Amino acid sequence: MKLAMIGFGQAGGKIVDAFIDYDQRHGSKIVSTAIAVNTARADLLGLEHIDPDNRVLVGQSRVKGHGVGADNELGAEVVEEDIDEIQRAVDAVPVHEVDAFLIIAGLGGGTGSGGGPVLANHLKRIYTEPVYGLGVLPSGDEGGIYTLNAARSFQTFVREVDNLLIFDNDAWRNSGESVRDGYADINQEIVRRFGVLFSAGEVGADDQVAESVVDSSEIINTLATGGVSTVGFASETVEPVGRSGGLLSRFTKGTDPEDELDSAHTTNRITSLVRKAALGRLTLPCEIDSTERALVVLAGSPEHLNRKGIERVRKWIEEQTGSMEVRGGDYPVSGSEFVAGVVLFSGISDVPRVKELQQIAVEAQDNIDEITRESEQNLDSLVNDDEDEIESLF
Repeated sequence: MKLAMIGFGQAGGKIVDAFIDYDQRHGSKIVSTAIAVNTARADLLGLEHIDPDNRVLVGQSRVKGHGVGADNELGAEVVEEDIDEIQRAVDAVPVHEVDAFLIIAGLGGGTGSGGGPVLANHLKRIYTEPVYGLGVLPSGDEGGIYTLNAARSFQTFVREVDNLLIFDNDAWRNSGESVRDGYADINQEIVRRFGVLFSAGEVGADDQVAESVVDSSEIINTLATGGVSTVGFASETVEPVGRSGGLLSRFTKGTDPEDELDSAHTTNRITSLVRKAALGRLTLPCEIDSTERALVVLAGSPEHLNRKGIERVRKWIEEQTGSMEVRGGDYPVSGSEFVAGVVLFSGISDVPRVKELQQIAVEAQDNIDEITRESEQNLDSLVNDDEDEIESLF
């Protein structure tokens, strides 16, 4: 799947930067164009892989290149004001070669959480290609303002994009880990999972052809539910066929009894791998039986994959989710030392973290309304007191 990736804010820019690095190392061909948008000049200068011509500094007249200070309302305002600056960068995107736009943003800061939804709305008015969001939720220990920003941004972002893929830092930060190392590790986890998912179907003339093809249309159809999505991932190391000892090393294809045994072994291992992906740590923890549509992709060296295993796991996911719209296929990677299973759960509805954010947003709005009323009452009282004091002088 070929994507025009647009990273908003510090987190979004770093993740897009990591996607380009992944693309270059794996030859996955998923990043058609990469753009970074920020209100902080220093963050743009710190990127390593995004073309300097595709780094857009917005809000210079308002914040002078110093960022919006976690003020997502200000972030939305400056992006709205400077949308033409971003559009100039988007104009260079070869849209005829792109399957979709992917806007990536941390939802706890100011620029990404405020500006991401604004750009999504703008792109959907102009282009017919799907516009997806990849939002990163802050962990609870990052502070109340970041949680409040995420609560507000989430509700706006999910309305503006065709589907919002979520990665929840709260489920991934390791205790005792430094902030810098923690975020670097998290970015790699994000890129690894979504990189395998979006790589499906992107094969060249000399690449292996999948037994059961997953292409961009399968991904788009799965994400067509709208709403929120989460991704599960698991991988195992394998050894070249013919060598013993690897967990999946006996994966071969053939017709004699020994090959049939190996085929059964392959099928069982594929099933185990996908169960681990689906029931393990998701990018956004949820009850998977609330899924509307799902997609499973098996990636790895072709001799370690088979159609029977893919069909079995597809049926298993149907049973677990209760959905009849479960797609599946393989993504062969010649010479790979890993077999990876990725499961996309789209249109999920039973998500405790989302319910928590919605409650925070409601409570915050109630508090804002109450503070506004108190401020108006205090102002009225102050004005009346001043008038009484003036009258007493005469």
